[in-house]
Amino acid sequence: MNLFKVFSTGILLLAASQIQSQQKTEQKKVDNPVKCTNIKEGKFLRLNYPQSIWYMTVKDNIQTEYFNGGKDYIKSTLVFVDDCNYKAIVMEKSDKNDPAQIGDVFNNKIIATQDNLIKVNMKIENSQFDVIYVKEK
Repeated sequence: MNLFKVFSTGILLLAASQIQSQQKTEQKKVDNPVKCTNIKEGKFLRLNYPQSIWYMTVKDNIQTEYFNGGKDYIKSTLVFVDDCNYKAIVMEKSDKNDPAQIGDVFNNKIIATQDNLIKVNMKIENSQFDVIYVKEK
């Protein structure tokens, strides 16, 4: 009988601590409406990419992506179709082996924001993928 009481008490404490931890870790909601202007200027990183591998700056409608510790870059001009849709047109690049070519057009749509996170859907030719940028504050 004592073992049953100890077991019951343990289960009750475990359930109480689980409920308490769920209340502490409420998930933040995405911005509504989407804050599309967050992409227009700043320094951006990507989730799970150290800055030494990749980072990007945007200023005056010029987007520059830096690779290899900043040794290589791709510079694009940004043309905003509306607040949340823009085209990135590759103007120059330093690495001749990079698959992006001068004149390539990436069609981008900001689909979600949350605090300093920006989720962008990118399309080029027949390829499409989502990327999440982290805007440095």
